[in-house]
Order: sequence, then C-alpha cells, then structure tokens
Amino acid sequence: MTTNTLPTSATPSRLVHRVAVGASFFLQGLCFSTWAARISTVQQRLGLSDTELGGVLLAVPVGLLLSLPLSGWLVARYGSKLLVVLGLLLYATVLPLLGLAATTVQLMGGLVFFGLAANMANISVNTQAVGVEALYGKSIMASFHGIWSLAGFTGAAIGTLMLAGHVEPLTHFGFITAAVVLGVLLMRPYLLPQDTGHDASQPIFVLPDKSLLVLGALAFCSMLGEGTMFDWSGVYFRKVVQAPTTWVGVGFTAFMSTMAAGRFVADWFTDRFGRQRTLQLSGLFMAAGLLLAVALPTLVPATVGFMLVGVGVSSVVPLVYGAAGRSSVMSAGMALAAVSTVGFAGFLLGPPLIGLVAGVSSLRVSFALIALVGLCMTVLASRARV
Repeated sequence: MTTNTLPTSATPSRLVHRVAVGASFFLQGLCFSTWAARISTVQQRLGLSDTELGGVLLAVPVGLLLSLPLSGWLVARYGSKLLVVLGLLLYATVLPLLGLAATTVQLMGGLVFFGLAANMANISVNTQAVGVEALYGKSIMASFHGIWSLAGFTGAAIGTLMLAGHVEPLTHFGFITAAVVLGVLLMRPYLLPQDTGHDASQPIFVLPDKSLLVLGALAFCSMLGEGTMFDWSGVYFRKVVQAPTTWVGVGFTAFMSTMAAGRFVADWFTDRFGRQRTLQLSGLFMAAGLLLAVALPTLVPATVGFMLVGVGVSSVVPLVYGAAGRSSVMSAGMALAAVSTVGFAGFLLGPPLIGLVAGVSSLRVSFALIALVGLCMTVLASRARV
C-alpha cells in the first residue's frame, strides 16, 4: 500500500484539494436534494398512493446496494479521482430521465441508475475526503458533509421556488444537470491524484470486521432517519401538516438547514465532548424531533421537529465514515463500502417501511416508529466502543 504524498511546490496545496473535494460534495448533495424536493410533485403526476410511492422509492437504495461492492473495488483499483468525475456526471445526467418518466416502471428504472450513480459518487468523494483529512492531520470530515448538507439546503430552496413558479420537473432537473456538469469540469484538475491506503489488489468482496459492523449499525440508524426526511418530508407536510402548496417543502428545507449547520460545528463538538457523547445526543435529538412532529402536526411545531432531526443526524455519518476511512484492515474505499453496505440498508428499509405502515395506519405512526430508531441509536452508542 501507498499513502498520499504531501503537496510540493509542483502540486496544488492542501487548501486547493480541500476546495475541490468540498465542491464535489456540494455537487453530489445538489443532485440528490433536487430529486428529493420534487418527489411530492412526481407522486401527484403519476397518481401514486403512499404505499405505491414507498415501493417506487425502493429503487434508489436497490441501485445503491447493488453497486456498493463494485464501487469500493473500482475506487481501490482505479482511484477515487476518476470515480468522482464519472459518478457525478452519471448522477447529473440521470436527473432529466426522472423528469421524463411517464410511467411507474420508467421512474423505477431511472431511480435504480440514480442510486447506482449516487453510491459511486458517495464512496469516491468520501475517499477523497479521507485523503485530504490525512493531509491536514486533524478531523475535518464533518465539514465536508456540512457542505453536502448545504447543497441539500440549496437544492431544497431551489425546489421550493420551482414549485411556487409551477416549473415542471424536467425543466428544473435539466437546469441542475447543466450546473453540475460545469462544476465537474472546473474542479476535476484539483482533486487528489492518489488515495490514502491505495491498494489495487483488493478483492471485490471483503467481509468487514466487528468494529466496522458497529460503525455500520450506527450509520444504519442515522440513515434510516435521513431517508425518512429525504423521501417523506414533503409528503408529510402536504398530507399530515396540510401545509399550503408553497410551504410543502419547508420541512425538508428546515431539516437540511440544521443538518448542514450541525455538521459545520460537529468536529469542534466531537473534540470537546467525545465521539460517544456526540452519538448519544444525536439519537436523542432525532427521536425528540420526530415525536414533536407526530404529537403536534401543525406548521410551526412540525418545522421545529424537523429541525431537531437535522441536528440529530448531522454528526453520525461523518463520524462513522471518518473512522471507517482510517481502517487498518482495508483500504479507505473498501472500508467505506463495507460500512455503507450496512448503513444504506437504512435507505433500503426506510421508504417502503414508511409507505407500508402508512398504508395500514397513518404517516404519523410511521414517523413515530422512526423516532424509536433514534432511541436505539442512543442505546447502541452507549454500549458500543466507538
């Protein structure tokens, strides 16, 4: 194995690399939040029930999970720089296909490729972040995820404006695709050329050790909460909160804003109070926010509740990914893929679970169940050596 070489006068400085990797996180978050902001619109256009929407949304995590072993191997074999570029370009170009989908089958097919591209971009940009963190010699992973969340906030805000202006999803998605392609072309030369712990001989399938499984379980709980917010916040505000049309996206925007803000202070908070305490509080905030939105499903309390959920999930994935990227038994790319396999199962189970429970009871009951997952995360963090 080889590790990153510190920059010399002939190579970009670590700040330039950090900016380029930060831009990659922003473009990735913009793609995902653009789709999330228009899920409610697509549901109405195709006439999908909550249960049917849950089944359709299952296509995204299916694509994610199908690509996890392959993405980790590709990063280990060819390096994260190439995979960042390919992943983001594919991610962006699938967006208009979602806007063109006229049937449920077409939408699900597009979402499978959307999930595949999302994971390719996710594994590769986080591998780049691990390398930049090594150059700095301190924890900065959360700040990168903060940029991703800031992009999510930006995408949600743009989506709210598009909804208010009655702009069709295809036009909206095409605009974002053009912006992402331009961004990829601008930042590509400044990505890290070599990954930390690069090992081209890694096999495709590697079983994670116990420590990585623990990290994956914590990521699972957090990602289940994130997936609920991404896929169902708009639907919850439309059907349960009964918000006006122009305010349907405010819950998702509130969630993304506090998740972004939390990630920008997460490194400082973790250094001051410790990883275990941070994870414990994360679970409590997630549970409290969801229970508030369930108990008082009106505009202001539900918005505050979604803000608390954003605070709760803000630190978990950065902490988990940062620890996984420093694994001593796998390359950074393979370790991240192993943890993501467990973590993204939360995305796999979340959307259909919400839809199925809502179909037999209500969305409020579904959200209450996800609140229990937040409490489970607190218990797991208390008992696990993290």
